[in-house]
Amino acid sequence: MKFSDLELGDEILRAVSDAGYDTPTPIQAKAIPYVLMNRDLLGCAQTGTGKTASFTLPMIEILA
Repeated sequence: MKFSDLELGDEILRAVSDAGYDTPTPIQAKAIPYVLMNRDLLGCAQTGTGKTASFTLPMIEILA
């Protein structure tokens, strides 16, 4: 899976790519679609796995 499969906008995808990322972590791949659907989500993953991006990337998309 790639970030482009997660229905994020072009600007966010470009920013993610510019930051050097192309493949979401497991928590990101599972969480981002739920957040984009405005669903509640409780996630648990090890430190450093991208939990913050799991919530902030789709929130930026929703607010943009």
